[in-house]
Amino acid sequence: MYSSFPTDAPVVRAPRHVPVAHLVRGGIVEGVHHGSVVVLAADGRVEFALGDIEAAFYPRSALKPVQAVAMLRAGLPLDGELLSLAAASHSGEESHLAATRRLLDLGGLTEADLRNIPDLPYDPVVRDEWIAAGRAPSRLAQNCSGKHAAMLWTARVNGWSLPDYLDPAHPLQQAVARTVEELTGQPVAHVTVDGCGAPLFAVSLHGLARAAARITTAAPGTPGARVADAMREHAETASGTRRDVAALMRAVPGLLAKDGFEGVQVAALPDGRAVAVKIADGADRARVPVAAAALARAGVDPALLTAFEGQALLGGGRPVGRVRPVPELTEAPLTPCA
Repeated sequence: MYSSFPTDAPVVRAPRHVPVAHLVRGGIVEGVHHGSVVVLAADGRVEFALGDIEAAFYPRSALKPVQAVAMLRAGLPLDGELLSLAAASHSGEESHLAATRRLLDLGGLTEADLRNIPDLPYDPVVRDEWIAAGRAPSRLAQNCSGKHAAMLWTARVNGWSLPDYLDPAHPLQQAVARTVEELTGQPVAHVTVDGCGAPLFAVSLHGLARAAARITTAAPGTPGARVADAMREHAETASGTRRDVAALMRAVPGLLAKDGFEGVQVAALPDGRAVAVKIADGADRARVPVAAAALARAGVDPALLTAFEGQALLGGGRPVGRVRPVPELTEAPLTPCA
């Protein structure tokens, strides 16, 4: 068990990121991605860290599993595929749109109740199809629509007002903030607005990893376990059929994983081992191989992670290099960090 009383808030400062990945072309380091990485042991100890894991940062959509836990605690009656959608940054595929409509219908809501921003689908293939068909951006297609539909239903279940459900002072968002603080183990350092319009809570990378571990180790039937089960069983609903985060959950048994804009990744195993990654420049091309290296560092069989070593860099149409995690992450002895 863990205390429900947070420790100190993360420090608000320019993060002290360090190199976490090299772009290697023809044996020469052509570029460097900075960032921070934390690996937690099953007992919650920091096993390994690079960069600044205690500075306040925005986890973006990597915090959605925590938001989903908060909604279940507040009475949201969801499990399975629709609960996975509530924690999703979905790709805007037709299955995602249909599931969001179903979620809205079950809550007695309509697309007009959503307050997320209209957007085109996140998946580039689906987005191109929309543009070719002359389809306009919509709130339903925006990648956070499942979360927003679930937030609205949670508000309705509790008799809370609907039009202002995104206000940080709204009872729903106050409940989310309390859950964020409990699961991360620290007070929220700052509140701003995420890209979709929902409140965004600043925590530390360490706190984000701790929250994921607490979700995956939650007792069966509790909100944390229900969120973890839903996302693992319906990985494509939580992301998309062509998304690396879904493939990662399929590749590593029992893994819960969630990505976020600006190069954020969190993942946790059922025994509480967890990793969190922030790429300073927001590059997905570094996020994926660095997250895979961190999972190997946590004890995941590297053979399960070969598909996540990063896309090859091409020269004249043939592979001449790739993005590689720094040696400190892949080769140094595994020793506890202070």
